[in-house]
Amino acid sequence: MKNSEYFNIKGSKSVNSEIEVSGNKNEALPVIAAALLTKEKVILRNIPAIEDTKIMIQIAKELGCVAEFENNTLTIESSPLTTSSMNDNLSSKIRSSLLFVAPLLHRFKSVKLPNSGGDKIGKRRIDTHLDGFIKMGAKLETERFHTLSIDKPQAVYHLFDEASVMATENIIMFASLIEGKTTIYNAACEPHVQGLCNMLSKMGVKFEGIGTNRLIINGVKQLSGVEHTIGSDHIETGSFIGLAASTNSNLRIKNSYTEHMDVIIPVFRKIGVSIEIDGNDILVDGTKERSIVSDYDGTIPVISDQPWPCFPADLTSIVVVTALFSKGTIVVHEKMFEARLLFTDNLIRMGGKIVLCDPHRVVVNGPSKLKGIEMSSPDIRAGMALLIAALAAKGSSTIRNIRQIDRGYQDIDNRLKKAGFNIERKS
Repeated sequence: MKNSEYFNIKGSKSVNSEIEVSGNKNEALPVIAAALLTKEKVILRNIPAIEDTKIMIQIAKELGCVAEFENNTLTIESSPLTTSSMNDNLSSKIRSSLLFVAPLLHRFKSVKLPNSGGDKIGKRRIDTHLDGFIKMGAKLETERFHTLSIDKPQAVYHLFDEASVMATENIIMFASLIEGKTTIYNAACEPHVQGLCNMLSKMGVKFEGIGTNRLIINGVKQLSGVEHTIGSDHIETGSFIGLAASTNSNLRIKNSYTEHMDVIIPVFRKIGVSIEIDGNDILVDGTKERSIVSDYDGTIPVISDQPWPCFPADLTSIVVVTALFSKGTIVVHEKMFEARLLFTDNLIRMGGKIVLCDPHRVVVNGPSKLKGIEMSSPDIRAGMALLIAALAAKGSSTIRNIRQIDRGYQDIDNRLKKAGFNIERKS
């Protein structure tokens, strides 16, 4: 994808259609890294063909892995791994390059931490990763850059200072090849963390407490190869719920319903969205008039994000846009990242009735009538939120820096066009 590419969108069109959900981006990234924990062949299915997964695969290849990615299936062998040094240019593009630290530390006993990139949504510390590795026996060198080295890794009991998803995934991977019982308390338990654990279980690791914040990893000396299928992306599903409601569309979201959606669906219903479950599909009727549901005492409701099993931070941007088209007032409180809501200045320019109280809170008063404008995508989820707003707005919009959207949503323009929306990729 060229950096000069942009989306041209003609909004205010409703559709009666269907769309299929891709594999979970946030599960694909750690399981690609986990493939380096074994020298045997690993086959990963339902990997979304997005910028972030492509960069992860390229990093793995430059480390010496043999990898083939075709039709959303990745076959990878890490037996010829030759170096622990990651390409700085590639690793700086995605935060998930940090996930290679655990397998590389096992294989080479020393690894320089990458200058990882990712979304610019606020401070994203790596202390939780480092504390975990140090507790398990690693030594940290910080003179020129961060380098971890280890002689004798050990199974431990460790309390995380925050329920960091990526730190949990790193320590799970590292503990998987340490014989003995490692216990992580205050572990992240998001669906993608569960997916990583399920894959490692098939490779020989025994877990207790998958899906809870107290996770026990019974590591083994050696892991086998595996075939693993990535689960559907609950964040993409939530994005499509917001899309259907905001554009007054009837949309069948195919192969999207899992038990994880039971956390997300009630929040969209709170802002008046009509949602039904039909087998593995989710049906959204955006043609119905929507009103925000007040709290039982009649006060303005608040939607806030928290670690799983509460509403995920990756959907706060989508909820803000969706609430613009419902009657009533709601507060959206982004507790986790202090810059995620700053994209709302674009929504205000489009005509959205939003008050940005501070970097963490907005008040949304609907319904709003939006008009098309030119804007730039600041991160993956805000980019998708702006795309939804543009599809709902009257007139034409241009969205630049669409690489951010492509990092998280596979072939999004063609999928939306197939569903009936007016969107063109141009350069």
